[in-house]
Amino acid sequence: MDPNARSGVIRLADAEARIPTPEGERSALVLRRGTLDIRLSIPLPPNEQTPHEQDEIYAVIRGNGVLVHGSERTPFAAGDLLFVAAGVEHHYADFSGDLALWRIFYGAEGGEVPG
Repeated sequence: MDPNARSGVIRLADAEARIPTPEGERSALVLRRGTLDIRLSIPLPPNEQTPHEQDEIYAVIRGNGVLVHGSERTPFAAGDLLFVAAGVEHHYADFSGDLALWRIFYGAEGGEVPG
C-alpha cells in the first residue's frame, strides 16, 4: 500500500520484503497520515533506541522478548501491544530472532495528555 494512501490493506509480506532497506534500515514505512506514522520493524540485536518525541505503540506480530522501559523490564510475546510514552527511554532485550512488530507513532510532540 502506498504510505500516503487514504485506504487499503497493509500486507505484512509486502512490508517485510522491503527490509532491510538499501540503507540497511530494519524498518519499512507502510502508512503516514497526519501525525500517524506506521512502520514494520524487524530489529536485530543490539536494539538501541533514543527516546521519541511522540507516543508510540508496538503491536507484536511474532516473536517475544523483554521491553526495557525506564527502570522496568516487562516480558512480551506475539499478540501483545506495547505502549511507550513520548520521552521514555526504551529498547528490546533478550528478543527472539523472528521478532516483528508494527511500530506506530502518533500525536503531538511531547505526547498526548492522559485522560
